[in-house]
Formats: sequence, C-alpha cells, structure tokens
Amino acid sequence: MGAASPDPTSRATGVSLRNYEREVKFYNEIVGTLDVRSPRCWFADWHEANGDIAIVLEDMAPSEQGDQIDGCGLEHAVLAVDQLVKMQGPRWGDDSLSDVDWLQRRDAADAERLSGLIGMVLPGFLATYTDAILRDVGQQGLDFIATLAEKIPAYIAAKDAPFTVTHGDYRLDNLLFATTSDGVPCAVVDWQTPGHGNGVSDLAYFIGAGLLPDARRQFEWQLVDQYIAGLESYGHAINHEWVKNHYRREAISGVIMAIVASQIVGRTERGDKMFEVMATRHLLQGIENGALSTF
Repeated sequence: MGAASPDPTSRATGVSLRNYEREVKFYNEIVGTLDVRSPRCWFADWHEANGDIAIVLEDMAPSEQGDQIDGCGLEHAVLAVDQLVKMQGPRWGDDSLSDVDWLQRRDAADAERLSGLIGMVLPGFLATYTDAILRDVGQQGLDFIATLAEKIPAYIAAKDAPFTVTHGDYRLDNLLFATTSDGVPCAVVDWQTPGHGNGVSDLAYFIGAGLLPDARRQFEWQLVDQYIAGLESYGHAINHEWVKNHYRREAISGVIMAIVASQIVGRTERGDKMFEVMATRHLLQGIENGALSTF
C-alpha cells in the first residue's frame, strides 16, 4: 500500500514536484506498455488538492530491498541493468511519449531553474558534506562541484535523443531482489519521478552509486555493454560510442541528485549517510570518467 510521506517537508516536496501525481499516472497509463517487472498495481488514485494518494500493489514478499549505502555485487547489478533495459527498450525513440504531458523533461527553461536551485541549496549541502568529500574524494571533488554548478545549462543541452521512458531515481533502494529460488529476481519500485529523456542517465546513476568504487571500476563497462546489447535485442540500432559518451557524462546526474535532494527532503541519519555516499561515489565516477570534458 502506497501513501504520501508523513514528513511535512517531504510531503510538500512530493506535492509541489507532482511526484505523487506522476506515480499514480505511471501505474495507470505507462507501466503496461513496458516489459519492466514492477509490483502489479491493483488500484492507484490521488487527490490533487491535498496530495493524498492511495496505491495498492502486489505483495513482493519475501523479496529484499537493495541497500544504497552497502552497495551491491555484480550479480544484482546485472539483474538491475536487465530491468532497466526492459523499462527503456520497448519505447526507445518513441515520439508518442512527447504527448504525455506529466512525464518529467529537461529543457532550456528547466536548465535555468535547476541552475538557480543548485545555487540556492549548494551552501547547505557543502556545510554538511564537505568533510566527507575531502576525506573520500579530495579537493578535486569540491572543484568538480564548483565547475558543474557553472555548467548546468550546457550539461542539460547535451542530453540529446533518442529519448525513452526514464525512472529518475534508479538506485538500489528502489529495487527488490528475490530471497528465494522461486522469487522475482528483480522488481522496480518508487515511480514518483518518471520522465521522457535520455535513458543513459538511469544507467550511470545506478552504476555510479550502486556499486562500491572498486567494483564500479571493475565492472562498469561490462554493464554498459550489457545495456547496449539489451537495447539492440529490441531491434534498435544503437550507437555504442554515443551511449558510452553519455555514460561518462551522466555521473553528473548523481552529483546533482545528491546536492538537491539532500536539501529538500526531511533529514534522517540514514538519509544523510545515503546522500554522502551518493555524492562521493558519483564524484569519483565523474572525475575518473572525465564527465566535465564531455560537453
């Protein structure tokens, strides 16, 4: 059973960003057109004025939620990338998605808004996480953030087609893994930020923080190749270098998420730690892959 957050800050954020509306509409209008394994939805509705939602989903027990802080190994990463392909492959390059007005999109106006938002929340983020960044990444991590903050419009403009359905928060905490041999190997939940855009951002976002840095360095290109092969299995002609260049760049998406989301949701001890590892792991991913030099 899904419901709006009881935390006033998180609830207000969910309403203002249309997250609750999007989750209901995703289950009612989009999920049936994809191959991704998500809990079956028996009922979904929302109240526009006060943000109340009611979503009744399939019981996925005894599946186990992934843990963003602990990270995962190659086995779970392979399952996650497989589900990502099954989400994006069926509607890769599907222009009819442009008619779905509630899907999130990035455009020039949005780039200016995002630039302004980052400028507003960055001091609070740095006050909380600078010590962790210096410890785990070094001064180059802070330099990366400073440069990125100045280049948001160029980063958004570099997100070129083909576009597809995107999850927007594709990470371990939003994946359920089987704990028994007859369970669903991997299911995807938390559809509050679905979008129509460049799908490689979901891939880089998952790999960059879902795997610990050493495992990411060892397996990231194997997982990128898996993603490409999966899209090709749907009959799409995929430019491999286009995907790989976007993968290098999209470490930035995780850094942006850590900066913004950490400052607009209610704080918890676990949440602080999650945003810390998200920031430091994606900074390493971006620095090591030359993200800022790809646009």
